[in-house]
Amino acid sequence: MYIPRKARFWAVSLGHLVNDMFMSMRGVLLAFINSFLWPMTGREIGLAISLVELTGAISQPFFGWLADKTGGRLVGSLGILWTVGFMSLAIVIASAGGSYWLFVLPMALAGLGSGAFHPVGAMHSTGSEPSRAASNAAWFFLLGQLGLGIGPALAGLILTQTHTHTGDLLGQPFPAAGFRFIETGTAVPVIALAVLVFPAAFFMGRMLPTSGRHISAAKSAAPAEPFHIPVLPFIMLIAAVALRGVSQISIVSFMPTILQSKGWSPADYGLLVSSFWIASGFAGVLLGNLGDRFDSRRLIALSLLISAPCVYLITETNGAAIFLLAFIIGAMGGSHSLIVVLAQGLLPGRQGLASGIILGLIFATGALGNLLVGDLIDRFGASSAFHITAVITILGAGLWLFLPKAKPRVRSAEISEALPAKA
Repeated sequence: MYIPRKARFWAVSLGHLVNDMFMSMRGVLLAFINSFLWPMTGREIGLAISLVELTGAISQPFFGWLADKTGGRLVGSLGILWTVGFMSLAIVIASAGGSYWLFVLPMALAGLGSGAFHPVGAMHSTGSEPSRAASNAAWFFLLGQLGLGIGPALAGLILTQTHTHTGDLLGQPFPAAGFRFIETGTAVPVIALAVLVFPAAFFMGRMLPTSGRHISAAKSAAPAEPFHIPVLPFIMLIAAVALRGVSQISIVSFMPTILQSKGWSPADYGLLVSSFWIASGFAGVLLGNLGDRFDSRRLIALSLLISAPCVYLITETNGAAIFLLAFIIGAMGGSHSLIVVLAQGLLPGRQGLASGIILGLIFATGALGNLLVGDLIDRFGASSAFHITAVITILGAGLWLFLPKAKPRVRSAEISEALPAKA
């Protein structure tokens, strides 16, 4: 199997792992806060997650444009430092007994760092070897999704050890007294994982091209045609990404809270979220390799059709069956690389901007999907909400078949050759 070799690729990919490891802790952290610090409604949980996604989504086109102009060396490195710093601040505020909004504000601001990093990472991962753009993008997202997988599992293990266990010792609820024991906890030990951000940021700072070298390379590989955004294809792409985001993101966002209500521990539902993302990452490598050979639109549509029945059934099951369903949904959601390459093909010569726009759309529509699914859970219950989500997934699969094929990638290949070898 093809494995990328460029140092520039691995610099942004390791940064992706660290950034997404912290961003993925949100669902587990919110479920923990809901049980051991203060209660939240489904709408409040959905809003907290959505604000982070929207902050990152809205900022990504700007950071993508900036990456096209400067190469993104500082944008990407400082972005992951910003993400981890504000997520750590949110964890401290939550454990110190701060209010809902005091906690949500820094968590939402962490989305800016993620918004800064992602277009830089996507641009350099595909641009390092343009002939293998889909495969490189798949490996890039694999590292990110490994971070998404590792984060909840590590956070869940740490959080399981940092709350009181009165109910475990005496029974919950206590039959003779007729009440439930109040459990408390702290999330501060999770911050110890922040030490990983420093080597990742340093590696990116060393391996990405300086602004001067990037500008020089860009001038020597100027686009052969005037820049314009194809409006109708992008409208269709927005709709297709939106419907896809509802099913994929809602599983990760709400399953921890649903499983917490069934008596699962943070370690257990953290492991489930990790299984989802790890399956998505490894399956994404396979889809990326297939995307270099076959029609990406059909691959995405097929993956959604396979995942829809699993979305429908996941709240109806328990135990090992939930892990299997989450694994399948995660694996079929490993099509991020195909979507990014499709978007970059629609905007030849503007890889950073294209990456920022499409990743912003993925995050934004996922955020709106969280609000939608959170509201559906409050109105109709978790099972009905996920049944509706499964139907949306099937409807969304068909839209991908109507998107136009992407244009060949030319400028990124020229820039890749013009960049210094160490990058």
